[in-house]
Amino acid sequence: MPTLGPRLVVAGTHSGAGKTTVAVGLMAALAARGLTVGAAKVGPDFIDPGYHTLATGRPGRNLDAWLCGEEHLGALAAAAGKGTDVLVVEGVMGLFDGSAQPGCDGSTAAVARMLGCPVLLVVDASAMSGSVAAVVHGFATLDPRVRVAGVVLNRVGGPGHALLLREALEPLGIPVLGVLATDDALVWRERHLGLVPIAEDPAGVQGSLAGLAAAITAGCDLNAILALARSAPRRTEAAPPTARPVDGGEVVRVALAVGPAFSFMYPENLEALRATGAELVPFDPLTDPALPEGCHALYCGGGFPEVYGPALATNEPLRRATRAALAGGLIAWAECGGFLWLCDALDDHPMVGAIPASARMTPDLTLGYREALTRVASPLGPAGTTLRGHEFHHSCVDPPGGALTLHSRWGSGTGGYASSSLFASFLHQHLGADPTPAERFVACAAGHRGRRRVSTPSPSGRRGR
Repeated sequence: MPTLGPRLVVAGTHSGAGKTTVAVGLMAALAARGLTVGAAKVGPDFIDPGYHTLATGRPGRNLDAWLCGEEHLGALAAAAGKGTDVLVVEGVMGLFDGSAQPGCDGSTAAVARMLGCPVLLVVDASAMSGSVAAVVHGFATLDPRVRVAGVVLNRVGGPGHALLLREALEPLGIPVLGVLATDDALVWRERHLGLVPIAEDPAGVQGSLAGLAAAITAGCDLNAILALARSAPRRTEAAPPTARPVDGGEVVRVALAVGPAFSFMYPENLEALRATGAELVPFDPLTDPALPEGCHALYCGGGFPEVYGPALATNEPLRRATRAALAGGLIAWAECGGFLWLCDALDDHPMVGAIPASARMTPDLTLGYREALTRVASPLGPAGTTLRGHEFHHSCVDPPGGALTLHSRWGSGTGGYASSSLFASFLHQHLGADPTPAERFVACAAGHRGRRRVSTPSPSGRRGR
């Protein structure tokens, strides 16, 4: 049975307090000591787990109470910590900022409570001295079930400032386990959805990790932080759900879009596809002239295709080959960025043209959890299939499509495109708790196997809908 061992949550008082810097730096510093470090992120995030992966050498995972269900968080956390010396969980937003979903708190505090994790609280101390005590006292006492067991003071102005902060916190009895000075070298590159993805510059980020690990080692008491993690009670969890193998015949080969433009995929989704018996065959839409030979399906996750619009447009041979394969019935599943790539155009750059719609970037952010009801049959199931997912994008598609009815706390609408061979929408799904969509997708591809598969297209690349 999976076991939860040494673990802690790195949380912030608010977004921008520095919790990602501390969490990633702590992972890298502990790994540099020779420890095997597991990593997880609270909430539906793709970018931060990429930094976790680079820091630890293991897949960065997600713990989302609404997408996966509270009852599965322990199993997913145990999977993230399997075979490690310590599991470091990075929080989301402020410690008590929740999912905004009725009946599901989903906050970092709730996840820490459910997993029995002590909390290391990161405080942006740049504009306070004595008031830090009121801030930490409030976070430590708001919910007695959440153990705020240590503090890291970030953006500290100097030794004198650090002394005032320590003196203010001393009466609380919560130890200061780290002090980090204001340092531009610790500021990560950002974009409209958060940090710049690792896939865009892995060598550059890897180079900065050593400096970040050194700063954390110098500014934090790693022995005390490890002792804090080891104070978490060891407990046994149920095994997470596993996808069932798809029966019979030739192995289903799934072309998997990867590379700088398409790096937003949950590891659990890929593991679920592999558990069905499918073979994932990666290709890069920026550089590869064709889909992998002999594939029966296409899986294209999210990312930042808008950043690479001209390059994606320039790869006309792949666009033509993909359009022809999809017109011929290749089974396809596209999420968010992959959805944009399959459209006619993105910001006037020609894309694949398999979906009769144009995509463009907008200044407006579409963000939030969605419960979707499919209105037509697709590779993910019959009409009436319920799916849970998350949207996070600065883009729109015209026409938006009507394959899904999307419900959120704030209203309902329609969107997405689907057919017997295609499912494409802005919806990101996490399959850690329910691998059924992966089973249905691969089964659909298996049903078409032998009749519809990728082969080298003719130069004409006839377009179809």
